[in-house]
Amino acid sequence: MSLNTKAKEFVGKLFKNVPVLDTGGRGATTTFAQRGIGDALLTFENEVNLIKKELGDQYDVVYPSVSILAENPIAVVDKYVDKHKNRLLVQAYAEFHFSETGQEIAAQHDIRPRLESVAEKFKSKFKSIELFSVDEIFGGWEKAQKTHFADGGNFDQIYSK
Repeated sequence: MSLNTKAKEFVGKLFKNVPVLDTGGRGATTTFAQRGIGDALLTFENEVNLIKKELGDQYDVVYPSVSILAENPIAVVDKYVDKHKNRLLVQAYAEFHFSETGQEIAAQHDIRPRLESVAEKFKSKFKSIELFSVDEIFGGWEKAQKTHFADGGNFDQIYSK
């Protein structure tokens, strides 16, 4: 059995136990932590600390040893910034986001920093996890989208209610 087949089989078994498939991390957190639906929550790292802050430390948290790198994408959309004449502001924000100061603010809000210098400063705040990127494992976002999430892709093949 190929690794891809094993992975699809595992994820298929996992999804058979999902009572609600929300469209994002915050929705899943709300369904699990506030509505009390489900036995476990698979979510983003920063959601764990948000749950603790909002609802207390009432859940067991398990961190994987290996995980996918969940990056916070930022894009300057030419057509939009030109239409609204705010290119300089948007470009400045994008640059600030990836600056040392911007990454420190992100880390203070429980988002794992990408800059090594900032990650080192905040290493006690984040669990040591081996992270891999979509580019490394799946050949980039375009390929991953087509393979896993396009109509008829792996997600459609695995998830059916």
